[in-house]
Formats: sequence, structure tokens, C-alpha cells
Amino acid sequence: MKCKCTLCLIFIALFLSCKEDPKPKLQESPISKSPILTLSEANMLAELPLTCLEVEYPNKLGQTLNDSTHLRSPKSLHPAFFGCFDWHSSVHGHWSLVSLLKQFPDLGKAGVIREKLTESLSQENIAQEMAYFEMTGNISFERTYGWAWVLKLSEELHTWDDPMAKELEYNLEPLTRFIVASYESFLPKLIYPIRVGEHSNTAFGLSLAWDYAVAVNDVLLMKSIKDAVDRFYTNDKGCPMEWEPSGYDFLSPCLEEINLVRKVYAKEAFKKWLDTFMPQLKDPDFWLEPGKVADRTDGKLVHLDGLNFSRAWCLYGIAETLPEYEHLKNIANTHINYSLPKIVDDNYEGTHWLGTFALYSLNKTK
Repeated sequence: MKCKCTLCLIFIALFLSCKEDPKPKLQESPISKSPILTLSEANMLAELPLTCLEVEYPNKLGQTLNDSTHLRSPKSLHPAFFGCFDWHSSVHGHWSLVSLLKQFPDLGKAGVIREKLTESLSQENIAQEMAYFEMTGNISFERTYGWAWVLKLSEELHTWDDPMAKELEYNLEPLTRFIVASYESFLPKLIYPIRVGEHSNTAFGLSLAWDYAVAVNDVLLMKSIKDAVDRFYTNDKGCPMEWEPSGYDFLSPCLEEINLVRKVYAKEAFKKWLDTFMPQLKDPDFWLEPGKVADRTDGKLVHLDGLNFSRAWCLYGIAETLPEYEHLKNIANTHINYSLPKIVDDNYEGTHWLGTFALYSLNKTK
């Protein structure tokens, strides 16, 4: 999967076209530019999922085989979400296209994107995706990372006033309902949260699920998530941020937990909790170095580019909720600017998914 020179040039332009953050210089932390998502960069980001949505191989199925009937091609198993190396990356690739088209109706390939989305998210394809989830042995398939991205995709469609979006939301609804029911069934059984920096991180999955529940006013799902947050995180203190990152992280266990709690708790309750959980964040001189990637051809090591984007969206969220944490935006900018120019290269290990993380973080800069 080779990149095109023009794509790289556009991303260089994105990096150079950032606006200066007007904040005064922080001690031992250089002022970083604030990224801006424009139409030209949106066109660039759209190319990443468009390039891989129909790339069936290489593919990591992540399935449990109960008998020989499960030995089928990715496209036959997952007619909606077979591309982009793995199921969840295909799901959030679809989310990226919806988000970009929703924000920029004049995208250069708007017609192609609409055609691809309509083809992928047909009623027939979603019915077959449902059949896969209902096969014996698949109860934990994509739990909870892929689940969360299904709900994020559904939320994006639900909040878009567009006839195609309404049709696709309707088509996706059976899978959406299945995921919601799966969350409500699974969460009471999860005695301990999963505090890793990869797919199974509980806080990240609940964060996207919460956004969906709020968007559609699903009171029962919100209660399930709120109960889980109370059980898992209310009494947490002194998160060891100095232990991060681990070598394969694309999520920050500390910051993802903060990002979830800030959404679920009232502002004053969150502020009090944060003072105990990570008091160092309040210091205007607090600083985090971006995660460094030594080899972008390694599918695990390139996770750290994703970490930089996910840290950024968490830091933006904290500053948005609590204005006294405004200084965290400079750290977020630095993290995005470190990885943004590097996500378009020859390495499918990163290009099949990093566009989504870049977009999600850029959406939070507004």
C-alpha cells in the first residue's frame, strides 16, 4: 500500500498551516501550534479509509473457530466491515467518512463516499454482521472496542440531518441495539475495570458508549455506564502517569479514565475527583512528552502515534470542562503536531487506522 506524493504534501501543508497558540510560553514547554481541520485536509483524511475499506487482505479476523464453517473469507463473514485490516478499523473508517462528509459536504469525493457508505451499510450486510455476532463462541467478539465504535458510528449518523444518514442509521439499528444490549448485559458482570492502553480499555469503550447514550437519550444505557463508573473509578487516587506510556499503548489509561469521568459526573464533582486522581494536571508547568515511534513498519510500535492523538482529545476535553486547565491544550497541540505529518506513509500498519484517531482529535480542537 504505497502512498501518493500529493497526499504527503497535503499533510505537510496541514502541519505548516497551523495557527499559533496565543498563550504565553510555559516553563520548559515550547508553545505548539493549534491544528486546524480545513477542507483540503478533510479531503486528505477521507482518502485513508476510502483506500482501505475494500482491501480484504491482509486481514486479522480475531475470531474463535467452532467448526470448519467458520473458515471463510473476511468479506463473506463481514460484508459491511471486511476491509482496513480488522473489523473495528473498518467500523471507525466508516465513522471517519460520515464525520468528514457531515462537516464538509463539498468533499472532493463526496459522491464516491456516499456510494461506498450506502453499499457497505445495507440492510443485507448488517443482517449478516448480526449473524456473525450470534454465532456460538462470538459473545466477546470486539468487546468493547469494536462495540464502542459501532455506537460512535450510529451516533454520528443519528446527529446528521441528511436523508442518507437516516437511511443508514435505520439499516445499522439492529446491530446498534445488539451492542447496547451487550453492554447492559456485560457491565454488571465486569467486577474490575480493564486498565490497559490498548483495545480492551474499559474507560475508552464506556466513553464512546456514553456519547451515544446521551445523543439518543438512552436512559438505561446511561445508568448502566454511570453505575460502572461509580464502581470502577470513584475512589481512584494518584494515577501513576509516570508509568505511561507502555510500549504498545494507543490509549492512556489515566487520561481515558479522566475523559470518561468528566463526561459522566457533574462539573464540580469531576473537579473534586480530578484533584485527587491527578493533582499534577493543575500545575501550569505540567508537561507530557509525546510518545515516540521508533519503527512505523511495526504494527504494535506505531500504536504510539495513536496514543498522541488520544491523549490530545482527552486533554482538550479536560480544558473544555474546566477552563483553569487551559494550559493542557498546548500539550495536546504538541502531541497532534508530532504525529500528524507522519500518518501518511508506505506503512499499512498505521495508515489503515490512524486517520480516524487524527480526525477524532482534530474534531476536539474546535
